[in-house]
Amino acid sequence: EGFGALATGGKGGAVVHVTTLDDSGPGSLRDAVSESHRIVLFDVAGDIKLTRPLAISSNTTLSGESAPAPGVTIRGSSVSLSNDKNVIVRYLRFREELTGPEKKCSINIHESSNIILDHCSIEEGRWDCLGVTDCNTVTVQYCIIGQGIIPQRFGCLCETDYITFSHNLWINNQSRNPKAKGKVQYINNVVYNWGVTGLVGGHSGADHWLDAINNYFIKGTNSGEHFVGQFTSTDKVYQSGNLVDDNKDGKLNGRAVAPADFGSAPHAPTFLPAFTLHPPIPVQTDSPKSAYEKALASAGASLHRDAFDQKLIDNLKSLGKSGQLSPGRNSGTEDDQATDAGEIDTPDTH
Repeated sequence: EGFGALATGGKGGAVVHVTTLDDSGPGSLRDAVSESHRIVLFDVAGDIKLTRPLAISSNTTLSGESAPAPGVTIRGSSVSLSNDKNVIVRYLRFREELTGPEKKCSINIHESSNIILDHCSIEEGRWDCLGVTDCNTVTVQYCIIGQGIIPQRFGCLCETDYITFSHNLWINNQSRNPKAKGKVQYINNVVYNWGVTGLVGGHSGADHWLDAINNYFIKGTNSGEHFVGQFTSTDKVYQSGNLVDDNKDGKLNGRAVAPADFGSAPHAPTFLPAFTLHPPIPVQTDSPKSAYEKALASAGASLHRDAFDQKLIDNLKSLGKSGQLSPGRNSGTEDDQATDAGEIDTPDTH
């Protein structure tokens, strides 16, 4: 669904099988994605430990659902979908971890188009878990995004037009769930246990558009008051049907989000009377409660959830009773100063 829905991936190309968990060589994932026009199937399951960043070629489908239990985790470095067209990635786990390059994300997407990330777990990114910059026609749906690790512990920097975030679970990120700069459709997402800020506006001199519809913001053990924040008048926002559960009582009983929750001038958006973004395949919109239930049931690489993902789901299920941000630079203390609007003011470097 959404703006990336017409991506074709590797349709019509060669079918290539991943037969080893080795980082490189015949039968490896690196070898499989080294050429375009391929559908990649997985005959093996387990951890693929990257020794250096991995680049995916254009016109590729990564069919993680083909792997046997317990599925495939790509870990230890960053993965790039940059300068790509027509890439579809499904049912894989991506964890950059501390061994990855510091100013990269678990998945980096730059100057690309027609991209689908579907039912992926995108976690332990060092700059953000996900970075999407200068792209268009992208869909990120039914993914887990979090928890980020040092130095930033962020969810996603999005500087992109015509991108859909639908039915994702954003969890245990200090901020940027995502930072929405560009033309951003944000429907049926669940944000749990943000640190300083949940959903962040573009807060720049350029105009940005955000349609935020039927999302659920649920306060966790580390959450501050700003479940949305850092907007300015150049952020053109339509918001409808959003709920926030901020009492941490273990029950799903949120209240309606009001315009005032987005901040007061000069840290307030310009509200629009109707949504502005119209993808070629509309998102089938659920109630916020149904979005929460779908996150529990199927967010991330959910065909075979591993212990890491299951712990995140258990955090969400606790409805405020559990969940923990990754430690900051100072053994768990807040590692940067918060701005008045509520988000860590760290430069965007991609």
